[in-house]
Amino acid sequence: MHVTKLHPEATIPTRGSEHAAGLDLYANHGDTINPGERVLMGTGIAIALWPGTVGLIWPRSGLAVKHGVDVLAGVVDADYRGEVRVALINHGSEPVDIEPGDRIAQLLIQPLAMMEVEEVDELPETVRGDGGFGSTG
Repeated sequence: MHVTKLHPEATIPTRGSEHAAGLDLYANHGDTINPGERVLMGTGIAIALWPGTVGLIWPRSGLAVKHGVDVLAGVVDADYRGEVRVALINHGSEPVDIEPGDRIAQLLIQPLAMMEVEEVDELPETVRGDGGFGSTG
């Protein structure tokens, strides 16, 4: 993956440990997220993923557990070259202050199966069939 800073004060993604699956993403500006509020936080970086991969933006466990902050809409396509921004929502009961340089999310880069879409009259049968939520126990 290639990374470029769009703002001089931006922080390049880092791994929290040698075997961490995700790369930490950092806020490029400060904001306060009030309970129930959504904000779009800039990271100040743009990335170029390898073809055949996708970047998935996931919450940081510390923000989620301590403050109830979660991530919304977290897909970065391999051909996207704009600023990586993170949609955050505060499910907690207190405002959460985000400062420039705070770790706000993590980026997982995964291989992607690019399948063609084919319309068919019927789908193949399975044991589960159309059993939905809770149908497997």
